[in-house]
Amino acid sequence: MEKKFFEDLVTAPSPSGFEQPAQEVYRNFVKEYADEIKTDVHGNVIALKKGTGKLRIMLSGHADEVGLMVNYIEDTGFVRFVAIGGVDATLLPGIRVNIYHNKKVVRGIIGRKPIHLMSPEDRKSTPKMSDLWIDIGAKDKKAAEKKVAIGDHITYSPGLEILSGSVITTKATDNKAGVYIVGCILKELAGKKITANIYSVSSVQEEVGLRGARTSAFGIDPHVGVAIDVTHATDYPGMNKGQLGDISLEKGPVISVGANINPKVFELLKKAGDNAKIKYQIEAAPRGTGTDANAIQVNRAGVATGLISIPNRYMHTPNEVISFKDLDGAIKLLTEFVCLINDKTDFIPKV
Repeated sequence: MEKKFFEDLVTAPSPSGFEQPAQEVYRNFVKEYADEIKTDVHGNVIALKKGTGKLRIMLSGHADEVGLMVNYIEDTGFVRFVAIGGVDATLLPGIRVNIYHNKKVVRGIIGRKPIHLMSPEDRKSTPKMSDLWIDIGAKDKKAAEKKVAIGDHITYSPGLEILSGSVITTKATDNKAGVYIVGCILKELAGKKITANIYSVSSVQEEVGLRGARTSAFGIDPHVGVAIDVTHATDYPGMNKGQLGDISLEKGPVISVGANINPKVFELLKKAGDNAKIKYQIEAAPRGTGTDANAIQVNRAGVATGLISIPNRYMHTPNEVISFKDLDGAIKLLTEFVCLINDKTDFIPKV
């Protein structure tokens, strides 16, 4: 378990469009294990381990997280904001945030009228983002403008805490978990001779439209692409397993099956898990998955695509919950998977 690498990733501020602090963490980790590393104009970081064959495998985790952005400063010094990606406004009142301005961190608190002062109608209503503001302790607009500016990006208060054993909580397991996995796979392959050429990609802007995976896949032109992301755990109150499936923490990584997934890749992922004696779970995905797998699959003339996910509780909240055990399982499964593939592996669907 590379805990420092993981903690550095999840605490790095990297909302969509501002991923470079996390990308620097990734570059620094993989430089010891990659034959080539490049950062493209979009900001994707692509680390290559060369194989002896011609086949290209792309493994992609996205470095961006959801966040906020400063879009107006009140005369009174309070800061208004908008969302980067899918943010639930009901979770925001009262939380601490970091505003990133000229390489400095400004602490703030998201404010809302206290419950004591709300009318009965206000208490029943769901807060909107336009009802909220950030208090940075500024006495007026002039004082606030010395600390923050329009366009500054904002994250939930960073940190990593162990809840119990291997179960941890952070602000951004979605999807620093995937970046961590694709980086650690290169370490696992260090010193091994493999046939396939492995492109471990830390992609950008997934939360605003799968953008980095689309451009990096076009540049790599992979034969096989596996996205590594998180998926909704359903092992806590209020989750409908009949609709969402039965996905639990610490029961292994999740292999998706459905229209977004190449059947041969799906079978090889299961075989890899069995060979490595890794517990895994299956998730039904009857349409597009909403992950980088979507963008990879339809690149150029099409890519044989798979999706591995880590069970995640409370996705897109300030405190997501995953288990290190599932991360370790995904690393071992995918390392075995890439070793199973050679230039003769046929990914054409057949009866």
